[in-house]
Amino acid sequence: MDMSVRLIDGIGKDALRQAYRIATTLLEGFDKHYRLFRAASAQAKVFFERGDWVALQQAVRERIQFYDERVAETVTRLHRDFAAETIDDAVWQQAKLYYIGLLTDHKQPELAETFFNSVFCRILHRTYFHNDFIFVRPAISTEYIESDPPAYRCYYPQSGEVREVLKRLFLDFGWRRPFADLERDIGFVLRAIAEHFEDLPEAEENLQIQVLNSAFYRNKAAYVVGKVVNGAQEFPFVVPVLHDREGKLTLDCLLLDPGWISLLFSLSRAYFMVDMPVPANYVQFLRSLMPHKPRAELYTILGLGKQGKTSFYRGLISHLHHSADRFVLAPGIKGLVMLVFTLPSYPYVFKVIKDRFGASKEVDHATVRRKYQLVKQIDRVGRLADTLEFSQVALPKDRFAPELVAELRREIPSQLEEDGRDLVIQHLYIERRMEPLNLYLERMEKKGRDDLVEQAVIEYGNAIRELASANIFPGDMLWKNFGVTRYGRVVFYDYDEIEFMTDCNFRRIPPPPYPDAELAGEPWYSVGKNDVFPEEFATFLLASPKIRHYFMKHHADLLDVAFWQQAQEDIRRGMMRDFFPYPEEIRFCRRYGSGVSG
Repeated sequence: MDMSVRLIDGIGKDALRQAYRIATTLLEGFDKHYRLFRAASAQAKVFFERGDWVALQQAVRERIQFYDERVAETVTRLHRDFAAETIDDAVWQQAKLYYIGLLTDHKQPELAETFFNSVFCRILHRTYFHNDFIFVRPAISTEYIESDPPAYRCYYPQSGEVREVLKRLFLDFGWRRPFADLERDIGFVLRAIAEHFEDLPEAEENLQIQVLNSAFYRNKAAYVVGKVVNGAQEFPFVVPVLHDREGKLTLDCLLLDPGWISLLFSLSRAYFMVDMPVPANYVQFLRSLMPHKPRAELYTILGLGKQGKTSFYRGLISHLHHSADRFVLAPGIKGLVMLVFTLPSYPYVFKVIKDRFGASKEVDHATVRRKYQLVKQIDRVGRLADTLEFSQVALPKDRFAPELVAELRREIPSQLEEDGRDLVIQHLYIERRMEPLNLYLERMEKKGRDDLVEQAVIEYGNAIRELASANIFPGDMLWKNFGVTRYGRVVFYDYDEIEFMTDCNFRRIPPPPYPDAELAGEPWYSVGKNDVFPEEFATFLLASPKIRHYFMKHHADLLDVAFWQQAQEDIRRGMMRDFFPYPEEIRFCRRYGSGVSG
């Protein structure tokens, strides 16, 4: 037993032994989790080499469950071996101190601390959720943790050697599949660099290229992520590597624009598979490329969702400490299923499932929660907002506007507890705040910005098309259920009615049996539970003449059952459409002509 760890006053030897065994049991549970997590992430390289895209997507889905499975296993062990519910406070506090000692040279200490919190919070009441018992703040620094192999490789191109260095950079990933024409693609890379920089900076003597050691795998691509360090200047870059029609590797484009790199790491897309011995090293490197991207989002997009939640919650508590505004109801049309509120100074919305739904909704709490979980497990193709899911969230009551408190008491009494100075919400979803599309369209129409109205309508239709290709039907397609991101992209965020496309029955409305049938209060045709009539979309989507004009100009086929039935057929035939998280026009096959994968 490591007796160098500070001891709790008055604790006996038997209790010390118990505390130490509890600490080692917790760490064994975490180490098993991260060992499996790394193995699954490393397997992504094999699936990429094989071109087994279905297996890669399946691996992403399965990996999401690893954390909760290991937490449940560890909780069971603590109950079985230590009667965890009877452990006294001093033993838990000592177990935490021993745990800190065990993490001194650990490679993933921040993740292990979060794992400790997850297990502890499954066992004891939230009144214990303070720094004596859990890691409210990190205890172990993640700065300067050494990784073997290092998190990134360095290349030092000298004058005239740039081509050879770039060639070695890509070959060093060791993919067991040949490149179609790496010399040609490197030529495209150099050409794209020259076109991007009007005045190419003069190379310093210590010019280096830093590249993260593991590629980032998602869908059909492997992404090479790095930066060029030229003296005091740094230039981030990403190179997507794809299979061409013959199954050989090609470099698809060069991303140099920080905005496009940031969009690549958007949480509206599926999580990356990356083999990271020291995840903090990867997050720190990515922060140097995207300094405005919160650590919480980076951990989450790397598949470390629980750490993302921990980082987010710490940031929220810090923001509350340094701000004074109040939580208020979110702007826009109130939902029938979700109560949504926001803190104006914080770029997120908070969503709670209502106790009672609107009469038109045929779902229950369990179904809504299942649909939100589904969104985490599928390819979001850049069109579905990711959510952070929390339980037992205590927030200071005095930071809630009175009218919001009244709304919470009225709409979610079963999920609301008033505990002294705190409001405790039993179950909560948190998303990045976006402007609802209906409000955005109204605002642009008032400004006379027809160009932006048209662009938003185009984006809306494209979002529906791309979701359909990914086997997702939004269900409730009202404009209010879509948001506009700061980049002008339209994203869906209301999930209580989403369905798999293949579970829907898209039908044409049959002709009326007699002329006045259309005037009747009830339809003259039968409607099954999963029946969808695309012709009806126009009724509730196209009330505005201007919006109708732009919709019919660009997306009239979305009102035709043939589009939806063809999309279903493509999915059933196993067709996986390519979704590029960057503009088509920067792809080498579009920019520089034929001969490249298209």
